[in-house]
Amino acid sequence: MSYYGWGWRPYVPVAKRRAQAMQKMEKLRKKGVNIQPVRIAGRQIASTFWGQAWCGHLEKFSDYENRLPRGRTYVRNGSVCHLDIAKGRIAAKVSGSEIYDVQIAIKPLAKDKWRRVKNSCAGQVGSLLELLQGRLSNHVMAVVTDKNRGLFPRPGEISLDCSCPDWADMCKHVAAVLYGIGARLDEKPELLFVLRGVDHTELVTEEAAKTVVSKARKTDRRTLDESELSEVFGIDVASVSSSKVTKAAAGTRPAGSAKPRSVRSSPNLKRRSVSSAAGKRVKTKEAGRKKPRGK
Repeated sequence: MSYYGWGWRPYVPVAKRRAQAMQKMEKLRKKGVNIQPVRIAGRQIASTFWGQAWCGHLEKFSDYENRLPRGRTYVRNGSVCHLDIAKGRIAAKVSGSEIYDVQIAIKPLAKDKWRRVKNSCAGQVGSLLELLQGRLSNHVMAVVTDKNRGLFPRPGEISLDCSCPDWADMCKHVAAVLYGIGARLDEKPELLFVLRGVDHTELVTEEAAKTVVSKARKTDRRTLDESELSEVFGIDVASVSSSKVTKAAAGTRPAGSAKPRSVRSSPNLKRRSVSSAAGKRVKTKEAGRKKPRGK
């Protein structure tokens, strides 16, 4: 609320509020708090698939669509001084007339919902890179962003709390934090899965990963070893078949054996050998001649 004592709270310019907030955040940082502010470049709050999908999802619900716009200005002008996302919760600090603490609790994704999402996406997500960058097929996008069955929470699964004196459940500080989550997912989309308490690597199957690798090998001569594949795709990729191993072992030189010399010879070497042999024949003929007696 704006009412302050017996009158209205005096107006404080945004720039001054921001400077005061930065000073307070710096004090917390010196005390060991990992301060993570939300910074928006320009007017677009989210620019990637996951960030835009988060914001778009919340705006679909009538409970939120009329209240969320109150927070757009706040998040754009840098009022969300701190935003931390963990499993099932968001903790934030928002600069207003003073620094307000915002707590948002989100229920974990139900196991049956997660199972349906995995089954619907089975074999269609080739790598974690594709998943996190939002490079997905239309079918997978439709599954994960489904209003009722996807990865994003419904209003009934979200609990909101702010330390400000505003009586509304979704004050402008809470709304700013909800938009700030979308901006944070631009940077770290894996935090959505952390928030919902599910493992995003389960969406990448070993069969799909092998398909991507086999296609890459046809178009690129470079190959990756098993440890690199596991790191890229986030799963254990099976080693090469036993027949390939057998063939590779057959061509392997036993330990301790000498390296065989190359049987290839250069034309220059042949010329030197011929010249040397001819020289020997000439010397042999000269040695066989008798030296004429002097007159």
